[in-house]
Amino acid sequence: MRFGLASVILTCILPVLFADEAKSGLVVDQAKRTITIPCTVAPRKLPNLDQVYPLEVIATYPAPKGQKAHETVVCLNDVKPSQVHKALEQLGLKPGKPARGEGTRASGPEVSLFLLMPGPDGAEREVPIEKALIDRKTGKALPPLKWHFTGSVMKQPDPEKPDMVYGADLTGTLISIFPVTDETVLQSNLTMKEEPLIKLETNKMGDNALPKEGAPVKLVIKVK
Repeated sequence: MRFGLASVILTCILPVLFADEAKSGLVVDQAKRTITIPCTVAPRKLPNLDQVYPLEVIATYPAPKGQKAHETVVCLNDVKPSQVHKALEQLGLKPGKPARGEGTRASGPEVSLFLLMPGPDGAEREVPIEKALIDRKTGKALPPLKWHFTGSVMKQPDPEKPDMVYGADLTGTLISIFPVTDETVLQSNLTMKEEPLIKLETNKMGDNALPKEGAPVKLVIKVK
């Protein structure tokens, strides 16, 4: 019922989403089965916080709007999570179910994630998202993960009104690494059992090092 409602709401606002898509720079390539999203490299420490928190999401709104802006790899510029949801449906996918908390696991069609960013020679190249992340303890990149199109839960922002909205549009989270929220569009196969054991940081060394904070990059979602 929840995802049926999400589909109905997204269908109703489809013309608006297409107009916003053009403004936001989001690109859907039907032939390559990809979605390309303009982003910027996120700051790893926010001025209002006293520490650098481990990464828990891949992409969200920047602070202060983004609920997970202190734990993200990149920040979205003008793209809303619901636009990405609709773009994935354009490519023929149907959302599964997001996980949240202990004992849950994300489900849904698998996709692959990449960053388009400058390499050591300055030329743009495609880097698997896992290679842009390292384990704080070992300094090694993550092994390949499975990324699922889960879709977001719907939320009722005002308890006095019946209006429901796409939850991820409120918090800004597009992709979560661990099931810390179900207000997201994509989730990895990692569970809360792994969360205490894997503390992630952005890769700042070698060929797969991220550009400086604030630098423009592109997030690419490839549909299998």
